[in-house]
Amino acid sequence: MADNGNVPYNQTELYRIRHSAAHVMAEAVTDLFPEVRLAIGPPIEDGFYYDFDLGLDERGKPRTFAPEDLERIEARMLELLRENAVFEHSTMPVDDALAFFAGQPYKVELIRDLAAGKVDEMGNPTTEPAREVGIYRQRDFVDLCRGPHVARTRDIRPNAVKLLRTSGAYWRGDEHNPQLQRIYGTAWSNKAELDEYLQRLEEARLRDHRRLGKQLGLFHISPLVGSGLPLWLPKGAVLRETLESFLRQAQLERGYLPVITPHIGNLNLYKTSGHYPYYKDSQYTPIKVDEEEFLLKPMNCPHHIEIYRSEPRSYRDLPYRLAEFGTVYRYEKSGELTGLTRVRGFTVDDSHLFVAPEQLEEEFIAVVDLIQYVFSTIGFNDFRARLGTNDTDSDKYAGAPEMWQRGIAAIRQAADKLGLNYSVEQGEAAFYGPKLDFIFRDVLKREWQLGTVQVDFLLPERFDLEYTGEDGQKHRPVMIHRAPFGSMERFVGILIEHFNGAFPLWLAPVQAVVIPIADRHVAYGREVAAALRAAGLRVEIDEGSERMNKKIREAQLQKIPYMLVIGDKEAEARAVAVRTRDEQDRGAQPLDAFIAAARALIAARALEL
Repeated sequence: MADNGNVPYNQTELYRIRHSAAHVMAEAVTDLFPEVRLAIGPPIEDGFYYDFDLGLDERGKPRTFAPEDLERIEARMLELLRENAVFEHSTMPVDDALAFFAGQPYKVELIRDLAAGKVDEMGNPTTEPAREVGIYRQRDFVDLCRGPHVARTRDIRPNAVKLLRTSGAYWRGDEHNPQLQRIYGTAWSNKAELDEYLQRLEEARLRDHRRLGKQLGLFHISPLVGSGLPLWLPKGAVLRETLESFLRQAQLERGYLPVITPHIGNLNLYKTSGHYPYYKDSQYTPIKVDEEEFLLKPMNCPHHIEIYRSEPRSYRDLPYRLAEFGTVYRYEKSGELTGLTRVRGFTVDDSHLFVAPEQLEEEFIAVVDLIQYVFSTIGFNDFRARLGTNDTDSDKYAGAPEMWQRGIAAIRQAADKLGLNYSVEQGEAAFYGPKLDFIFRDVLKREWQLGTVQVDFLLPERFDLEYTGEDGQKHRPVMIHRAPFGSMERFVGILIEHFNGAFPLWLAPVQAVVIPIADRHVAYGREVAAALRAAGLRVEIDEGSERMNKKIREAQLQKIPYMLVIGDKEAEARAVAVRTRDEQDRGAQPLDAFIAAARALIAARALEL
């Protein structure tokens, strides 16, 4: 089953509403700050933004919007919406547009790039030189834009619009360019939709993995270590290692071979693969050692290729499945770093399968089956698939057209055989081949790209990979790139927010806390903790002097699944009084019975306590 027929976002009425709202917001800013210089203001998922240059303050620093400015801008914006102005579209010759926008340097730069065929009116790459540019006007406000927009401002309901926040943003995302002020807003069809969205935002704030990561002691970002380089604290390390152990076992059962590769590699390795020129802007500066240059590893695939090439291969060796939790490094701009979900050093649950062409479909299906098994075990059941293909008008994709056709056909055939509901999205491929991505939707209905499977005919060609066939002749293998989690850092960040830090028992860093009521119960509490540890459970004992209720409350705040309260009766009966993090009081249970029940839940990787 191919494309599900959904209307693309940029063709929806909501897109037009948000695009138009961005223009009205820019008009309001222009009214209140007449000297402002305008950059761009596109619709985005769930809203819109616009970038502004307010000039310099008295200290020579870029002027920023104050909270009260945002309130004034929103008030003025709502006034303008109620005036019911018409959005008028026209075009203007490039020379006329340059003269008209002469006082707006960012617009002038865009117009020059339009004329040179570098970008479109929204700043997106293009290859078509423009002789005319699109213009939209409402009242006296004129902007460089190709649309689309709603017909009139009354088509945007004032009670369904909200300005959310401001932030700094570099012009065109380049930190060497001027820093602008970005205002984010949202717009919906009606007030009920806006209210629902604002409620989701608040829930997302409470679930923010950066906040919960600190509260639960999972990870830490140290300025001295460096931005985007998370330190895994003991509890976070337990969570991550539990996930890794789960996948390692699943891989071993499916015939994968574990490997370990270095954190750096010779620059020529990545030049051969094509990763160096392709990812050059997101890689660290090469390190010169003696007469050689080395690169912090941006990808694991070339290293795995060299393992394949380390000895002659026969058809009897195939499929040859290599797997590694390999750490890679990317130079991400500081303004784009976000907790665990956007980092500079991250570990990929990477695997590369070297298969004979006739094995491709079967192995691809087996990989998809593994990804679905991983997702269902963790409770990620709301997901869709996306077939990413190359954009034939772009030069960023390497390899001959027939390679791409074979790869896309192979993925389609496997996905159809599996009965997957998938969309086809041009331009979402890797530079070396098409891929099938899995897009997960969390409890807040936000979408995240997680697992991926990629078919690659290119790198085996570049590295001249071979195997001896049953006919005694040399043949070229096909590569499958695969990562169910994607990045361990990003996956854990999403996991924290999806479960709100209340992980299933098998994943919880601390599975139970023993709470002695009084000092005389500590000795038995230690016996209980020792018995739990001997049974393989992760347990703590709270021997502090606080009252029992405070200890229970603290354990609940730490989202520990079970609180085992120990008093005189429990000590006498070799039992534990069981409470859960969701405030259930399950009463006294024999210690051995609790251990057996907990172990059964862990063995089943149950999602409920």
